Amino acid sequence: MNSERKFDEFDEFANNYRNIHNKNIEITGVNSEYFSEHKINILANHQKNQSFKFLDFGCGDGNSSVYFRKYFPSAAYIGFDISEKSIEVAKNRGIPNATFSHFDGTNIPLEDNSIDIIFTACVFHHINFDKHDEIMNEIYRVLKPNGKFYIFEHNPWNPITQRIVSTCPFDVDAILLKPNYTIKLFKKSNFTEVHKNFILFFPRTNIFKPLLKFEKYFTKLPLGGQYYVVGSK
Repeated sequence: MNSERKFDEFDEFANNYRNIHNKNIEITGVNSEYFSEHKINILANHQKNQSFKFLDFGCGDGNSSVYFRKYFPSAAYIGFDISEKSIEVAKNRGIPNATFSHFDGTNIPLEDNSIDIIFTACVFHHINFDKHDEIMNEIYRVLKPNGKFYIFEHNPWNPITQRIVSTCPFDVDAILLKPNYTIKLFKKSNFTEVHKNFILFFPRTNIFKPLLKFEKYFTKLPLGGQYYVVGSK
């Protein structure tokens, strides 16, 4: 890994990100859109309130915003990313009541206590670990009291996940976060009510589809392809 690396560079993948991702995850039986919606669906199961201000930290090409608008039609969406070309792609989606902006990756250009929910999907493994605490503190700063932060990450203990990440062109420098490490990040930044759940235990191919309904009972087993951690300010 490049010792100078702070954030992985995604400008070169911005216009073809979804095609590259779809090819890389063929083994799962579904496409990139499925995983974007799956995460927002989980968020919708937690968040029943529709009137809130939402930040997608590391929004990339804005794919999650499509499903955010589907599940939260009246909430305000803000997306930030360090990749200027990805932000251009996101803006071209024409999502209503949504803004997309480039930022430096560390300093969130928002007021203190201004956001109800912050969400980040498979972003932190593209950031040098020595910047994690600084970013977590920024996220805590902009959250409103009782606001929530959701991190979704790949599970490094899952062999299929390891294979997918190791063969993905834009994951060359990625270092996956162990779940307990992510929990510690939250607690060091003074988040409370911190908990984690594992998700995506089975491929989405036809042979496994009858088993998907049982995944909700496995969320504490550290075997899922991904996991998420949520904490409150």
